Amino acid sequence: MDWIFWIILGLVGAAVIAASIITYVSRKSIDAPARPDELEAEPSAPPADDTVVVDAELIEEVELAAPTLDRPESPQSRFTRLRRRLSSSNNVLARALTDLLSVDRIDADTWDDFEATLIASDLGVGPTTELTDALRRELSIDGVADPETARRVLRAELLRLVDPTLDRALNLDSEEGKPAVVMVVGVNGTGKTTTVGKLARVLVADGRSVLLGAADTFRAAAAEQLTTWGERVGVSTVRGPEGGDPASVAFEAVATGTEDGTDVVIIDTAGRLHTKTGLMDELGKVKRVIEKKAAVNEVLLVLDATTGQNGMMQARVFSEVVNVTGIVLTKLDGSAKGGIVVAVQRELGVPVKLIGLGEGVDDLAPFDPEGFVAGILGE
Repeated sequence: MDWIFWIILGLVGAAVIAASIITYVSRKSIDAPARPDELEAEPSAPPADDTVVVDAELIEEVELAAPTLDRPESPQSRFTRLRRRLSSSNNVLARALTDLLSVDRIDADTWDDFEATLIASDLGVGPTTELTDALRRELSIDGVADPETARRVLRAELLRLVDPTLDRALNLDSEEGKPAVVMVVGVNGTGKTTTVGKLARVLVADGRSVLLGAADTFRAAAAEQLTTWGERVGVSTVRGPEGGDPASVAFEAVATGTEDGTDVVIIDTAGRLHTKTGLMDELGKVKRVIEKKAAVNEVLLVLDATTGQNGMMQARVFSEVVNVTGIVLTKLDGSAKGGIVVAVQRELGVPVKLIGLGEGVDDLAPFDPEGFVAGILGE
C-alpha cells in the first residue's frame, strides 16, 4: 500500500508545479502599467531636428529674479540734503543762536543767557568763552547791537571754531598693489556697523571698489548685518566664525583685498566699552595684525552726538589705543547738541570727517564746515 501513497503524492506535486508554470506565463503576457513616479521621471523625446526649445516666459522670470543693486546717492549731493535737515532740527546750539539773533537789542542779560546755553550745547567752556568774547568785542568795535550784524559776525566766529583749515578728506592713498585700509572703531550702540555699511555706499558712489571685513565676531548679528549692507551695493564681505579671532578676520580681509586688487578695505571692529582695558588692548592687536599685510590709512572713531561729554571720554581712550585719525558723528539731529563738533576736534586734534543726520541708507556724508555752520544758523 505504501507505493500507492507515494504515487498519489507524486501526482499531486506534479499538478501543483504545472499550475504554477501556467500562472507565471499568463502574468508575463500582460503589460503592467508604469508607476506614476516612473512616468514623471521619463524624459520627453526631443524634436526630430535636435533643436532645444526654451520657454521664453521662464527666461523672463529668471531675469526678473536677478538681484538689482542700489544706486547710492553721490557724496556731492548728500550734505546739501543733510544741511537742510540740520537747519530744521531743534538742537541746543541752534536754539541758542536763534535766541541771540531774534532779540531787538542785545544787552548784558542776553549775553549771559547766550553763554549759558552754549555751555549746555556741549561746546565746552573754552570755546564758549572764546565765541562770546569775540562776538562782544566785534560788536563793540562796530558800536552796534543789530541782530543782522551779529549774525554775520557770529557766522565768521563759528566757522573759525569749527576750523575749515583741517583736512577732512579720507586718506585712501595706498602702496602699489595694496588696498587702502580703513578701521572703524567705537563703543556699543553708536551705530558703528551701520556706519561701515553707509561708508561703503559713499565710496561705491565715488567709483571705488570696496571689500568689507566683519571683524566684530562677538555680536551674533554683526556679520550678517554687514553682509546685507554690502550686498545692496555689490560689495563682498569677509567673515569668520562667531566668537572667532577678530584679528584673523581683519588680516584675511586685507589679504583678500590685496589679491583681488580692491581699492578700499573697511574693517568693522567689535563695539567695546572704553573702560575695559582688555578689550581696548585687543583692538590695538587688530590694528597691529593688519599692518603686517598693509598700512592702516584711517582709523575712524564713531561717536553718538547725543552722548555729549561722555563721548569725549570715549574719544580720549580710543585715541590713545589706536591713534584715531578722524571722527564720524552720528545722530547729529533732533536731541543732539551741535557743540560736540567743536569740542571733540579740540580734544583730539583730529577733524570730524563724516556726519550722519538720520536713519536713511544715504544719511552719511563728508563733513562740510561751512555747510554745518550755515545749517545751524538756518541759512
